[in-house]
Amino acid sequence: MGKSKKDLGKQLQNIKKRIQELEAKAKYDPLRKNPALHDELAKLKKKVEEAG
Repeated sequence: MGKSKKDLGKQLQNIKKRIQELEAKAKYDPLRKNPALHDELAKLKKKVEEAG
């Protein structure tokens, strides 16, 4: 079974919320000493861009 529109909307909201959290952390890591943080942020932004 596929996901309903409601499920997809909720998933997108959760991703956007996670992006906000990661952007706050990335703001204090300008030298990219934590590359996993920046990679996850880029991956989530790409996923949101594809979805909406």
